[in-house]
Order: sequence, then C-alpha cells, then structure tokens
Amino acid sequence: MSETPTPGRHSGDSGMETRTVRPYAVTGGRVRAAGTDLPLEALVEMLPSAAQARGLPPEKRAILQHAAHTFVSVAELSALLRMPIGVVRVLVTDLSEDGLVRIHTSTPVSVHTGQSPALSLSVLESVLNGIAAL
Repeated sequence: MSETPTPGRHSGDSGMETRTVRPYAVTGGRVRAAGTDLPLEALVEMLPSAAQARGLPPEKRAILQHAAHTFVSVAELSALLRMPIGVVRVLVTDLSEDGLVRIHTSTPVSVHTGQSPALSLSVLESVLNGIAAL
C-alpha cells in the first residue's frame, strides 16, 4: 500500500508512491460490510481460488498477498496496509463474498444488535456438568 505524504515531505523521499484515492473511495463510500461487522481479531485465510483472481484493486491484492502464506488478523491487515480498520473490514468481507478468502472468527456478531448470539442451554449445561465432575 502507499503512504500519504506529510506536508513538506515529497513522496520520493521515502520511496513510496502517493496515495491518490481516499479510503472512503476504496469501499465505494460504504462504512459497513453487508452481513456482519468483523471483530478485530478475526483471522483471514486466502483460498486457493484467489490465485487466479484478476482485475482486483491494489488494496484487495495486498490483502490477498498478506493472507497467502499465513493467517492474518483484520487488525494486522489494517496496520500493514496503513488503512482504517473500517475500510479493511469492508474489503475483507467483499473478498469473502467473492470466495477469495475465508474468515475465521471466535464469536459471530450481529450487525443489528451488536451482541453475540446466546449460547444454547445444552452447551451451558454441558459446561456446568464438566465443572461439577472436577
């Protein structure tokens, strides 16, 4: 990814190109992904089908490059790409919907309520029985 130069510094000083596209333009103005709001610790894994993907913008290609050899969290991608976390969440969700990455989360979060779904009573009873058996 590229860096936005600070005043008084030219992009040639750091060897990086100047970002010409604002983050909101990268996501088409969207601030949230359609289905879920990814947690910061969600892990992203590139799927084999992504190797043949063509026509992707540079930001999505960079995400695939970082997720190609190891799992990488959404927070790490944000830091590596020097992009706001909200933008990375939208891009990762887009890549997932296109079948290019798999997202691993510990607990799903509902966009509408912001709460994770309640555990089933049977799971809670099993945990309680296991603790009691100790």
